[in-house]
Amino acid sequence: MNNNEIKEIGIQCLKDEAKAILDMESRIDDDFAGAVNLIHECKGKCIVTGVGKSGHIATKIAATFASTGTPSFFLNPLDAYHGDLGMVSKGDVVIAISYSGYTDELLRVLPSLINRDIPIIGISSNPQSLLARYSKYHLNIKVEREADPLNLAPTSSTTATMAMGDALACALVRIRNFSENDFAMYHPGGSLGKRLLSKVKDYMVKSDLPIVSKETKISDAIIEISKTKQGIAVAIEDGKIVGVVTDGDIRRAMQTQQSKFFSLTVGEIMSKNPKQINENEKLSTAGEMMRKHNIHTLVVTDDDNKFAGLIDAFSAIL
Repeated sequence: MNNNEIKEIGIQCLKDEAKAILDMESRIDDDFAGAVNLIHECKGKCIVTGVGKSGHIATKIAATFASTGTPSFFLNPLDAYHGDLGMVSKGDVVIAISYSGYTDELLRVLPSLINRDIPIIGISSNPQSLLARYSKYHLNIKVEREADPLNLAPTSSTTATMAMGDALACALVRIRNFSENDFAMYHPGGSLGKRLLSKVKDYMVKSDLPIVSKETKISDAIIEISKTKQGIAVAIEDGKIVGVVTDGDIRRAMQTQQSKFFSLTVGEIMSKNPKQINENEKLSTAGEMMRKHNIHTLVVTDDDNKFAGLIDAFSAIL
């Protein structure tokens, strides 16, 4: 098999799975809305359960719910059948996943849930299945075919199931008015946590700052710029920021003022009104400002609008 044939198989897989998702658009119906409202209004937890590949998808759906404001966890049906049903309490909602709708290990725990008035949201490919009949609301994830060449391995169907779970989560995010700050509370780690929680003051350079005055000679300014390797020095007058001189300013001055370059002062070549940011702003805001204005470093001020430090683009990478 040559490379083009291999690539074609991969492309066809993606097309089949994309089609499986798009085909579900017409199935976002009243049962879907009812399921969303049921989860939103429940006073307890949303427990997601399934066997095999459906169990793996259930774990992911539960994790997405938990990180977006819906208390949730995965429950293995086999463990549930042997005592872990005690983890389910009145006021909870159960999402049960089985592509066929007839998975025995899953079905055997449902009567116990129904007897305890635990509402069930079923996700399967068959609205007439036993799972659908046990369910208060049923979400149809039927696919035309699996993406694998044999039409056997769960591929398109697992993608469709995950997408349906994401659709539920997205609707709940909107209904709850779940905010970026709320998300940060549940996700303090990694690059997401850094983007959502970190402030400029947590990453800025605040010692040995390159400070000059308008009267500082260029030769002395170059020494100051070299201090922090930020490529910038800040001109201060009466405690206020009046400008900055950068590597670029110095290079341009060398080109245009060759004969008198070393007699120049900072005030003659500095950039006035530099972009500034308060030290208590989010690190993500600093990154956005630098990308928008195509600059490498921002001047940081404190609440009294005094020079507090520098933040560079590398520190603000999220």
